[in-house]
Amino acid sequence: MKADVVLILGSAADVLRCRDWPRPPWDAIVAINNAVRVRTDWTHHIHPEDYDPHSMPAPASPDQIVVTAADYVPVQNRYGGFVYAGGTMSMTAGYWALGALSPRVIAYLGCDMVYARPGATHFYGTGTPDPLREDISLRSLEAKAARLMILAARQGCAVVNLSDGESRLVFPRRSRTDAADAEPIRWNEDRADEALAREDALDYRVPSGRYWEEADRFDPAEIDALDSLWLRAARLS
Repeated sequence: MKADVVLILGSAADVLRCRDWPRPPWDAIVAINNAVRVRTDWTHHIHPEDYDPHSMPAPASPDQIVVTAADYVPVQNRYGGFVYAGGTMSMTAGYWALGALSPRVIAYLGCDMVYARPGATHFYGTGTPDPLREDISLRSLEAKAARLMILAARQGCAVVNLSDGESRLVFPRRSRTDAADAEPIRWNEDRADEALAREDALDYRVPSGRYWEEADRFDPAEIDALDSLWLRAARLS
């Protein structure tokens, strides 16, 4: 299916703002993990292999689709794989939507990945941060977001952030009412081409998607250098 304007929902506390939003302009609503509990009119529920099946609601209609690793790993591989694109479900959902739905706009809400503040970090309580030090794919969440934003722009797709508060996402901020009018960012094409060429030379791709099983062959310094290139390509450094 094709969806012109896509809303991706995470589990940060402010995701609850969308509970009473009217359905337009969202052609698709992609709920990550427990965010599937926020609205009943989601179109896609995306989750990793270790997602608790007891947390998984049954689709309310035949049009609601569950997206599993069997669906998103091949799409993520088309965009370079998890080591380059980032192993968070926020990035995975973005790449899957970009490849599977061919949207003009992807709008994120509640995917800010900020865990340091006290109190509830998620709409259901306190969440657990991604293991940034241990996971080779998550050394700079900002750079991974910049990469997604640029590769989407190369396809004519704008990626924006609807959240109000602190965020690790570097996407332009938009409101619900003007998200559908967003335009793709302008980027540094030379730096983006340099980053993609370096990715090809390194060949840190894992077709199975289980990149952690081959972590010993990835050089953190090379990943950091790539992250720097993507930030420069997005004119963020």
